[in-house]
Amino acid sequence: GIPFFSLNNHSLLQLGYGKKQRRIQATMVDNTSSIGLDIAADKAVTKNLLSNMGIPVPKGFTAYTFREALKTAESIGYPVTIKPLTGNHGRGITANIKNPDELEAAFNEAQKIMDTVLVEEYLKGSDYRLLVIDGKLVAAAKRDPASVTGDGISTIKQLIDQVNADPERGIGHEKNLTQIKIDDITKRLLTQKQYSLKSVLPAGEKLHIKSAANLSAGGIAIDVTDEIHPATKAVAERAAKIIGLNIIGIDMIITDHRIPLSHKNGGIIEVNAAPGFRMHTSPSSGKPRNVGGAVIDMLFPEGTNTTIPIIAITGTNGKTTTARLITHTLSQRGNQVGMTSTDGLVINGEMILEGDYSGPEGAKTVLQDSSIDYAVLEVARGGILRRGLGYKQSDVAVVTNISNDHLGEGGINTIKAMARLKGTIVEALKPSGYAVLNADDELVLTLKDKARGTVILFSLKHENPILRQHHREGNPVVTIYKGSVVIEVNNSLQIIADVDDIPITLKGAAIFNIENVLAAVAAGYTLGLSEEEIRAGIISFNPSIEQSPGRVNLIEMNGFKVMIDYGHNVESIKATGEMLPKISTGRKIRTADGTGNRRSEDIIEFGEVIAEFYDHTIVTDTHPKHRKVGETAALVKKGLLKGGCDEKQIEVIIDDREAMKKALKIATPGDIVVLQANNVKQLIEDVLAYKNKTPASNIINGRQKLPVSFPSPEPEPKPEPEPQKTGTAD
Repeated sequence: GIPFFSLNNHSLLQLGYGKKQRRIQATMVDNTSSIGLDIAADKAVTKNLLSNMGIPVPKGFTAYTFREALKTAESIGYPVTIKPLTGNHGRGITANIKNPDELEAAFNEAQKIMDTVLVEEYLKGSDYRLLVIDGKLVAAAKRDPASVTGDGISTIKQLIDQVNADPERGIGHEKNLTQIKIDDITKRLLTQKQYSLKSVLPAGEKLHIKSAANLSAGGIAIDVTDEIHPATKAVAERAAKIIGLNIIGIDMIITDHRIPLSHKNGGIIEVNAAPGFRMHTSPSSGKPRNVGGAVIDMLFPEGTNTTIPIIAITGTNGKTTTARLITHTLSQRGNQVGMTSTDGLVINGEMILEGDYSGPEGAKTVLQDSSIDYAVLEVARGGILRRGLGYKQSDVAVVTNISNDHLGEGGINTIKAMARLKGTIVEALKPSGYAVLNADDELVLTLKDKARGTVILFSLKHENPILRQHHREGNPVVTIYKGSVVIEVNNSLQIIADVDDIPITLKGAAIFNIENVLAAVAAGYTLGLSEEEIRAGIISFNPSIEQSPGRVNLIEMNGFKVMIDYGHNVESIKATGEMLPKISTGRKIRTADGTGNRRSEDIIEFGEVIAEFYDHTIVTDTHPKHRKVGETAALVKKGLLKGGCDEKQIEVIIDDREAMKKALKIATPGDIVVLQANNVKQLIEDVLAYKNKTPASNIINGRQKLPVSFPSPEPEPKPEPEPQKTGTAD
């Protein structure tokens, strides 16, 4: 159940998410001691440390020249072993050297790996690898050097070829065993036996053709974990602590592994950082050992949480605003939060990457951040279609609404198919998770039975029959009651805040943002936030360019208002259009940009709906996609005319920045200009520059603070909101 993904094209993996993550590469982990690695890499230092602590090791000394090696061998006494001071996979190691001629050949072989060579006494016995993880012996294998057994017919070369033909043998580490490579060591061993590769080995005779027992040199392994003497096990565990490695392979020569290791019957010949696991997971004989499990137990002791809470939000409209609300509320209580959206990737309130990160790569990037306590992920349709979700399971899945947008793309041609696609996030819930669904949206409700976790419904209308039935069944619901956002749990009514006190509702005028608040409140409840924490979050979140750039940003100009909003589909146009009379009595002016990859009929409908709410529309074409420049604008204009506009109410200015300037220029006191936000950052800079009569280049990152208007609705008593399938302006 631990989520994981690769961090490169090789063996670097991340296990877990956010602050709970751990990293592993091959068989090293994120807290493997670098000093321990250095010690293990230097065989002389290793021997001295172990010897000083009373652990049996062979006598030996370093040599830089053959003369020094010869002198050392003569002082120790033959046979000896030669190995490079550092190295792995048994490269350059020659054992059982019996005379100066063999010594010289072995010395030259070792110096191919490293100039400094270690000459040590040859220990008689068998070769063993003991694997110690987190201070405990978890596996032991007896290793036999590569060998062939004669049949009285085949040459030694033919016998080697027969062994290499075993499908279990491959190149390097690609399979459980490694093919035998004929090298100088092989030829030396044959010469010692007065054989050559063309010799026919007598039937039944076993011939070792490598002096080192490493699997990478063609050796085999036999599991002996259950037979290792307890005293020898204790020596291995003590050696691991002396070297200071939490994953270590200890190579021993022992005459008999069933008796205690001592200076009389063997010793530790070297230790290995990042030891191979093949010999333990797939021994040639004996019981396979789940040594990987021991690593996981070390990284994540029983009861350790391996992931952070993940909140996924999808829908046609409202995703970004809801994600920002949830992120802000969590941040207010001191949490580090990572968020993805169509605007960018935010870590702890700072925009780290700009652009559309609502796909799986954005999710993966956030989950890699080791500083975050929560991940709030906007999940877009396109990302799901192309590459999935980018996470394994979420704790909360929010579906705001589903309407006609992006149909005809990616094989999604009907609104029901779109609902099934967006329903992916409720199917990817943890069984202990929560699905937060809009009870006012029939398509969203079709996902109710697909949710793996507990379902929480939200609704603008307290008496929504589906909401009430869900509550009677013992489930929490979030709704509006007597002008307040409330959470109903069993027989309790938790009043969160009056709608008028929540800034992004514009004192109740922005119905779509009330829906987004309800979704965010429900998500906060599922995450265990208190009433006070939820209230503090939603009443301190403003529709300003600082906190919610590009989403219903109201700016007071010289006698008229400007609204910057991302809304680009039919439902979002309706949502903002219905709100405008409550905040302005003058003309309604808009820039409008159809999206070229939508179906022609959808682009025309986009223009037709705009005609219902606006007195003057300036059509741009910044997203022609696969269409010719101007083609999309022509379709929008066709829709505007169809919706009842006359030619005088329509202008076509292809460049959206020029269109913005024209819209602001023709505005008069009392008007409201709605600017469709495509490049949000650039648009904000341009509007600020226009307001302040300064060049856009003087505005840095759109951060200049602006007065934001929150107008009161008309003075007549405000009725309880009726359920609407409006979505939100984003």
